[in-house]
Amino acid sequence: MKKNIRTNTNRFYRNQIRETSLQSFHVQVAETDLCIYASRNLTNEAYESVIKCRDQLESFIRQYPTFATTLTPWTDIQPAPEIIRQMIHASQCAGVGPMASVAGVIAEMVGTTLLQYSDEIIVENGGDLFIHKKQPFNVGIYAGDSPFSNRIGIHVDQAGESVSICTSSAVIGHSLSFGQADAVTVLSHSATLADAVATATANYVKTRDDISNAIDFAKKIANVDGVLVLIGDAMGAWGKIEIVPMREIGVKP
Repeated sequence: MKKNIRTNTNRFYRNQIRETSLQSFHVQVAETDLCIYASRNLTNEAYESVIKCRDQLESFIRQYPTFATTLTPWTDIQPAPEIIRQMIHASQCAGVGPMASVAGVIAEMVGTTLLQYSDEIIVENGGDLFIHKKQPFNVGIYAGDSPFSNRIGIHVDQAGESVSICTSSAVIGHSLSFGQADAVTVLSHSATLADAVATATANYVKTRDDISNAIDFAKKIANVDGVLVLIGDAMGAWGKIEIVPMREIGVKP
């Protein structure tokens, strides 16, 4: 595969990341387009990790093409690499197809690999974040035309731990959603799980009246630490979701 490293002008929200203590760089391989922050430039290491993830995923899909298209949990358990096992587990926990977690799992696996070389890491993949920071941090929320968009963020006080924040939206990006949420953001130590649960939870949100049921769904899933639901001018949150005004944002996907 050809290495493609560039500044991505299409993903405008990347210009709003306010992380000054780390070096930033981009790695793109086919559909995988990562913005990464680390203590030093780890482009080559990140590229090799992305290639490994994609090779394993693409090889499995060649054997089992339905894995790439099913919208229901994967139950045909076969010997598989770790990336596939994580996606299958998240699929079964959230009740969605395994590809609902693909952005999260790549961010997580690349981020975990890079922690061998840098004690602080941020990996953003399509708005989904894997973060390992020494200090508490804030993450801004972009929610399309919602009045909350770019005005609020989440404070995360899990310094020294790896934490993931993944968002699903019916109005932003190319991911499939059966709901109408402007943004559903899930907090978990697992980016794979957070990505799948964000997708599943967003599917519940057709109107503002669905916020409570959507949150009830997400909070029953083990290892989900928090969820935020935004639709229009309505908001609901549960768990370790401390909302802060935008002026305090330090890290924004």
